[in-house]
Amino acid sequence: MEIGDLLNTPQAGDDGQKKEKPSPLLSLQKDLDFYSDSIQEVANEIRKEGLSEYPIFIAHQHEVNFGELILDRHELARDWSIQASTLEEFEERGVIRPDKKARFIKHYKNADTHMCLFVVVPQGANFVFYPYKSGKSSTA
Repeated sequence: MEIGDLLNTPQAGDDGQKKEKPSPLLSLQKDLDFYSDSIQEVANEIRKEGLSEYPIFIAHQHEVNFGELILDRHELARDWSIQASTLEEFEERGVIRPDKKARFIKHYKNADTHMCLFVVVPQGANFVFYPYKSGKSSTA
């Protein structure tokens, strides 16, 4: 799933017709562009240190007791906070079931070019892959 798949969901207007309402996830897109280099640096460190080949970043606007806080929206005057985690932690906590791990890995995009996000919103949560803004890779 791409971030664009989550944006601009139709809402019913006063006349009963569906109309486009800007999604709060538009602010996530802006924050991800702002955070991109920092997230990529953390992803590269997670991989280089051998913690995981599959870093996952949790994007949220509330309290989340999962992963490690790396970018605090309050400190940075942004809309979204980011926590760093890994596939292994998601599996340990039961978010990714062992029987779904291979499928997740198959769909995991290149960690040099895309960040893997677990986006938490009031309606639920979903995995999204978003390209790094700079295009830097771990070999750069």
